Amino acid sequence: MGAVISLVAVAGLALAAMIAVGVGGLHFLVGVVVPGGAFVVCVVGLVCRVTSWGRSAVPFRVPTTCGQQRSLAFIRHDELDNPSGALGAIGRVAGEALLFRSLFRNHRVELDRGREKVSYVASKYLWAAAMAFHWSMLVILLRHFRFFVDRVPAWVELLQRWDGFFAVGLPVVYLTTVLFIGAGLFLLLRRLLDPKLRAISLPADYFALYLLLGIAASGVLMRHVEKVDVVQVKAAIVGWASLEAVPPVGVGVWYFVHVFLVSVLLAYLPFSKLLHAPGVFLSPTRNLANSNRRVRHVNPSNPPLEGRSYAEWEGEFRDRLLAAGLPLDRE
Repeated sequence: MGAVISLVAVAGLALAAMIAVGVGGLHFLVGVVVPGGAFVVCVVGLVCRVTSWGRSAVPFRVPTTCGQQRSLAFIRHDELDNPSGALGAIGRVAGEALLFRSLFRNHRVELDRGREKVSYVASKYLWAAAMAFHWSMLVILLRHFRFFVDRVPAWVELLQRWDGFFAVGLPVVYLTTVLFIGAGLFLLLRRLLDPKLRAISLPADYFALYLLLGIAASGVLMRHVEKVDVVQVKAAIVGWASLEAVPPVGVGVWYFVHVFLVSVLLAYLPFSKLLHAPGVFLSPTRNLANSNRRVRHVNPSNPPLEGRSYAEWEGEFRDRLLAAGLPLDRE
């Protein structure tokens, strides 16, 4: 049910953009006002949420480890899985952010009811799909940088040539576009076909995947089917960057659908599970070195304690102690 609700929601958003532009003629609203408002919401939301994470108290060292801790000199320790210093912690976070090390070593549990045996099976397909999905999305975002500047940087042109290396079709079909859509469909079908995942999946999980796939599909239609005027699109986006809001002319409805879905994604990002990238860098289970045995860590949140001597305590309860017949140090 959650998958159907999310699909209807994303389809309704795309249809609303089509009606607003095609019927209502609200090109300025959909092409300028909505993206500008979504960008403001995204920036403010990101700042507030990341600031909230950064201000969270971390009273103790709580890194999750799965390797040998540094101890005696003749015992080999694992610096990445159980870092003893800042350099190892940086390497561990870099491995998580760039290579998804934890996901690479992730195993799922399966029960063989015939032999009544529990086995652990590697999930390398999930790791490969996640890597393809995230890295393709990064390359696609970098390629879109050409629309925000008047003169295209050389590194963007080099990235486009590498991405369109196979030179399939005209306009060229980029490799990252195929990988992004393919990996997104794999992640979606995995949630739909796996009974365990389907049982724990929420509508928000499906909504994010449908929204990303909708953005990709509208971009493909805009590039290879409708073939909008890139000059007009670039003029409109450069206008955003220079705060000169001008909607493009004669670009077709799919451009506005694409922009509207991207705007929804920007506004939705700070309040969703999609904002997990900063969590990798700010999580104390990842970015702290495991030095509990070598260094004494004091909780900075503990209030200062005001102690008192036994003589002061005895003076306060002197009458009760005498009434109970207990001996006193001071007569």
